[in-house]
Amino acid sequence: MEIVIIILGFILDRVTKILSINHLKDSKDITVIKNFFEFQYVENRGAAFGIFQGRQYLLSIITSIVIIGLIVYLIKNRQKSMLLNISLAMIIGGALGNLYDRIIYNYVVDFISWHYKDVYYWPNFNIADILVVVGTALLALYIIKDVKE
Repeated sequence: MEIVIIILGFILDRVTKILSINHLKDSKDITVIKNFFEFQYVENRGAAFGIFQGRQYLLSIITSIVIIGLIVYLIKNRQKSMLLNISLAMIIGGALGNLYDRIIYNYVVDFISWHYKDVYYWPNFNIADILVVVGTALLALYIIKDVKE
């Protein structure tokens, strides 16, 4: 099941980024909920929240090492917990999606924009980022649960 999560997560990320490139790049943003939610094409040449701008090679190397480490850990601990397996698979799938962008485009395609009017804008993100964040939250839940037991 983990391989299915990784592959489906990667495919969903790629499809949505291709749609973003084809329909949003060089076009107007698409407003879903006025003053709150839009689809807006952004080329992120850094990491989360735009840190490490222009350091794509470093980010690619770090991401590759993390992916390999997570895959090895997942294989060695596969029987340990379904929650652990799902969380690691989601993180791997998301990391692969953004790594693909860094290698192919030399930037990551972001297209989801949440904001409150013109007062506050959350940094744009993509499906890969959602997978990594949700996977990390599930991993934290697993760790907390495991510590209590």
